[in-house]
Amino acid sequence: MDGMTGPVLYEVLSDHVAQVTLNRPEKRNAVNPELADAMEAIVRRIEADRAIRAVVLTSSEPRVFCAGADLAAVSAGKGRGIETAAGGFAGLAYAIRSTPWIAAVEGAALGGGLELVLACEMVIASENARFGLPEAKHGLIAAAGGVHRLAAMLPRAIANEMIATGDPIDAPRAYHLGLVNRVVEPGATLAAAIDLANRIAVNSPLAVQYALQGARASAALPDFAGRMVVAERFAALRQTDDFAEGPRAFVEKRAPVWTGH
Repeated sequence: MDGMTGPVLYEVLSDHVAQVTLNRPEKRNAVNPELADAMEAIVRRIEADRAIRAVVLTSSEPRVFCAGADLAAVSAGKGRGIETAAGGFAGLAYAIRSTPWIAAVEGAALGGGLELVLACEMVIASENARFGLPEAKHGLIAAAGGVHRLAAMLPRAIANEMIATGDPIDAPRAYHLGLVNRVVEPGATLAAAIDLANRIAVNSPLAVQYALQGARASAALPDFAGRMVVAERFAALRQTDDFAEGPRAFVEKRAPVWTGH
C-alpha cells in the first residue's frame, strides 16, 4: 500500500480498482483530523486518476469498520477538524466525486462509520456487521448524512426507530431492508467487494458514472423530472468516445477498449 503507516492507506489493486483502508485500529478507526485530511487527499487523488473505475473502502481492524467520530476530538474542538472543506465529515461524507465506492464492512459501522457507509454507492457486509446511529445516546445528531440518507433508504418507521433509539441493526436485517447489497461470511467482505468492483470496472467508466449521477439526482423526483435529469447525463455521454466505442466493439465482436473520454 502507498505509505504503510497513517490513518488511511491507499493501494491500486489492478489497472482499474483501488482499495482505501481505514487504519486507526487502536481507536476503532474513529475519525480524527488526521484521518479526515488523509481521506480528502485520497479522494482527490482518485478523482484525478482516470484509470481508477471503482474503489473498495475497508478497515484494517476486522472487528470494526468505523466507530464514528473521535469523541475526544469532538469534545476538545466541538467537532472542528474532523470535517474538511471539500469532503465534509471524514473527508468523504459530502465529497463530490464520480468514481463509485463500495464499502466492505466487517464488525461495527456506527455513527460516523455508518455515515461513511451511506456515502458509498454499494455495500458488502459480513454476517457479523452491525449498523447504527448512536448519536442520540451522546446528545448528538448524525448530521453528516446519517439522518437524511438513512431516512431516504429505509422505510420511515425503521429509520425513525434507529435514529431515536440509537440501537443498531445486524447485517441480515440490513440486507432485508435494502441497506446492503449482500451478506457474506466473516473475513470474506474484502474479496466480495473487490469482485464487485472488478465487475463494475469492465464497463464503460463514463456510462457508470453518468448513470449513477442520474440515479442519485433523480431519486426523489417525480417521473418526468427524473427523466429530464437522466436525459441530461445521456446527452453528455453521447459526446464521448466511449459512447461510440461500445456499439462499435459489439458489431466487431470484440471487447471494448474504454478510454474514459
